[in-house]
Amino acid sequence: MNIFLFIGAIFIATLFLGRYLEKIRVPWIFAALIIGAGLATYNPFGNIIESETFETFAKLGMYFLLFLVGFELNIEKLKKKSGFIFRSAFFIIFLEGLLASLVVHFAFGYDWIVSLLVAMSFATVGEAILVPILQEFKLINTPLGQSIIGIGTADDIIEILLLIFASILVGTQAAQDSIFLILGSLAILILLTASFSLFKKKREKFKFANIETLFLFILFVFFVFIGVGEYAELAPLGAILAGISIRLFIHNERLEFVENELKSWSYGFFAPLFFVWAGATLNIKYLSSLPLLILLVAGVSIGAKLFGSYIVGRKEIGTKGSILLGIGLSVRFSTSIIIIKFLFDNGIVNSDIYSVVVASSIIFMFIVPVLFSNLVTRWKFVPTS
Repeated sequence: MNIFLFIGAIFIATLFLGRYLEKIRVPWIFAALIIGAGLATYNPFGNIIESETFETFAKLGMYFLLFLVGFELNIEKLKKKSGFIFRSAFFIIFLEGLLASLVVHFAFGYDWIVSLLVAMSFATVGEAILVPILQEFKLINTPLGQSIIGIGTADDIIEILLLIFASILVGTQAAQDSIFLILGSLAILILLTASFSLFKKKREKFKFANIETLFLFILFVFFVFIGVGEYAELAPLGAILAGISIRLFIHNERLEFVENELKSWSYGFFAPLFFVWAGATLNIKYLSSLPLLILLVAGVSIGAKLFGSYIVGRKEIGTKGSILLGIGLSVRFSTSIIIIKFLFDNGIVNSDIYSVVVASSIIFMFIVPVLFSNLVTRWKFVPTS
C-alpha cells in the first residue's frame, strides 16, 4: 500500500469508528488515536508511518493544533473571569501537578524539572469535551458549568506556559553550543508577535479583498513562525505565537469564520494523522507488563482533581457539585498529548512515561464523560444558585 491509500484508509476508519465513539460522548477525533494504538500492537505499515513524508504531515497536525491553541486564547475574555475561577484553576492544576510529579520522579526516575513538566502536562483540562454534555443537561449557565468552562479557559494560560517551557528545554538540550541561536530565534518570534500587536489598531488598512487571499496570508504567517522556531527547536512555540498574532491581526467580523475554517483544516486533515502517529509510537509491551502503573498514574490524577475541587468548590457549588467538578476537570484533550509527544520525540522522556500518559488519557476519554453523565442523572443534580 502506498502512502496515499494509507492516509485514505486512516480517514475512513476514523470516520466510522468516530461515529460510534460519539454515541458514548467521546470526541470522534480520538478514533485516530485508538487506530494508532492498534497499529502499535500490530503494524504492517511501519515503513509508511516511519517515513519522512508521513512524519511531516503528522507534525503539521501538531503545529496546527498548537496554532489553534494560540488563536483561541482570548485575553479579554480571560480578564473577565472571576477570582474564584482563577484561584480554582491554579490550585487544582498545581496540586495535581505536584502529586503527579512525585509519581513520575520516584516511579520513572526522571529529574524534578522533567517530572514536574510531564505531570503538569497531563494536569491540564480538555473542557471542550464536556460542553455538549453540559448543554444536554442544561448545566452550561449554572455555577458548575461556568466553573468547568472557566477553569478550562484559565487553564489555557498554563498550557501555553508549559509549551513554552518544553520548547526552551528541548531547544537548550538540542543546541547546547548555540545559545545565541536559541535567544535569537526567541527574540525574532517575540518581535514578530509584538509587531502584530502594534498593528492591531491599523488592521482596517489590511482588509483583504477575498477570503482566499486572507488564508494565503494566514498560511504565510503560520509557516514563517514555525520556520523561525525550527532553527532552535522552538517550532511548537512558533505555532502558538502565530495563532496569537493572527487573532490580534484579523478583524473581529471575520474571527468566527476564520476559526471555523482553521478547525476544518486542522481536524479534517492534519490532526487525525498526528493522533495516529502518536498512538503508533506507544510501547504496548511496556504497558501490558505494568498495568498497575497506569492505574496508579490515573488514580493520582483523578484523586488530586477530586480533592482540589472539593477544597475550593464545596462552598460555591456544594459537595455534589464539587465532585462533579473534579470528575469533569479530569478529562484531557490534545494539548497534553502534544506536550508529551514533543518531549518524547526530542529524547527528553522515554517510551515508558510517554506510553503511560497517552494510555491514561485514552482511559479518561472513555470514563469521564460516561461517569459525569451518569452521576448527573443518578443524583438528579440541581445546581445551587
